[in-house]
Amino acid sequence: MFHHPIHVFSEIGKLKKVLLHRPGNELNNLTPDLLDRLLFDDTPFLDVAQKEHDAFAQVLRDSGVGVVYFEDLVTESLVSDSIREQFVRQFLREAGVISPHKTDALIDLLLSLSPLSMVNYMIAGVLKSDLKGHKGVSLSSIAEDHYPFLCDPLPNLLFQRDPFASIGNGVSLHSMRNETRRRETLFSEYVFTHHPTYGGSNVPRWFERDSDACLEGGDILVLNATTLIIGISERTDASSLDILARNIFSGDNKIETIYALRIPSTRAFMHLDTVFTHIDHATFTIHSEIEAPLNIYKMVKDNHSDYGVKVTEEVQTLQRVLEECVGGSVNLIRCAGGHPIYSAREQWNDATNTLAIAPGEVVVYDRNVITNRLLEEAGIKIHVVASSELSRGRGGPRCMSMPLIREDI
Repeated sequence: MFHHPIHVFSEIGKLKKVLLHRPGNELNNLTPDLLDRLLFDDTPFLDVAQKEHDAFAQVLRDSGVGVVYFEDLVTESLVSDSIREQFVRQFLREAGVISPHKTDALIDLLLSLSPLSMVNYMIAGVLKSDLKGHKGVSLSSIAEDHYPFLCDPLPNLLFQRDPFASIGNGVSLHSMRNETRRRETLFSEYVFTHHPTYGGSNVPRWFERDSDACLEGGDILVLNATTLIIGISERTDASSLDILARNIFSGDNKIETIYALRIPSTRAFMHLDTVFTHIDHATFTIHSEIEAPLNIYKMVKDNHSDYGVKVTEEVQTLQRVLEECVGGSVNLIRCAGGHPIYSAREQWNDATNTLAIAPGEVVVYDRNVITNRLLEEAGIKIHVVASSELSRGRGGPRCMSMPLIREDI
C-alpha cells in the first residue's frame, strides 16, 4: 500500500508507523546545575519515565501502530566499520572534543562497545571520569575544570518531533536553535544517509542540518496533502521557511501552500505544537492566547517567480486561516476552556500537544483533566497516558513522536 518509507500527508490520517526514543541514562545525567544548559526544567526519575514511555508505546501498539525506536535506526545505519568510525569522529568534533589525546581515547572507548551500546552511550553523555586510567590520557586532560562531561548528554532526544520532520514522502533535517540540541540531528543525518531503508535516495530531503537558519519539527504541521502550517517561533527562523518552501515547491509532491504564523518567542510557546494541534477533520486544539490576529505569511508555489515562491502578508486569525484551508467552519477546543488559571497550567503541561492516531482519536497526558474532559465532550476518543515524569521536559505525546507512515485521508 505504501511505496515509500516516509508517507505523511496529514496530521490525522491513521498512524501506521511512528518513531520514538525510549529515555535512557541521559536523564540520569541531568543535574540541577545543568538544567538550563540542557533545556530541562527538572530532573526526571528515569525508572518512572521509562515505565510511562513504555505505556505510551503500548497504547500505540494496541492501536495498530508499528513502533520504531530511534536508537535502533541509528544502529542499523552504521553499516560498516568505516562508517561507524566516521560517525564517532564527527560526533566528537561536534561535541567540542578537540584534543587529539581525548579524541583517540574516546574513539577507542566508543568503538570497543557493541553498536547499540555505543549509540546509547553517546546519547547518555560521556563523563571525564570515564577516561580515568585510559592509556595516554593524563589527569590534567580530564580534570582541568569542574565541568563533569567531555560530551554532554542529549536528554531532548526524547522529543523525536524536532530533529527532523516527515513531510509527504520526504524529510527536513533541521538546524536546531540551541547548541545542546544540534548534535541530535547528526544521528538523523546518518539514518537518512546510510540506513538500508531510509538512506540514500530513498527519501528526498527538503532541508539540511548545516543551514545557518534554524528550523525545528515542533513548528511544522502537515495540514493536508497540499498545505503546511509552520510557526515562526523561539526555535524557527523565517529565513528557514524560504529554503524549505523553495525545496518543497520544486520537489515531487503536491504541496503548494505554506502558511507561516508568527507566534510569541517564549519558553511556554517554544513551538507551534505547544499551542495548536490538529485532531479531527475540522477540529483543532488551541491555546486561547494565539486566537488574536497574528502576522500570517502565505507562501504559494509560483513557477513564474525567480524563487518559485510568492509571499503575501496579512494580519488574520488562525481560525480564519483554518476555515480557508478546510473549506468551512472549524471547531476549536480551547486548552482548559480558556480559563485564565487552568489554561496556563494545562498548556504548560502540554494539553494542546496531542498526538492524533486517527481522525478524532488522540493520545493525551493524564494531568490535563479539564482539557481531556472537553475533548471527550466534543466526541474525541482519548487515550490517556501517565505523565508525572515525561512532562518535566515540557513536551507531550506529539513532541515525543515522529510519524513515519500515515494513511491518506
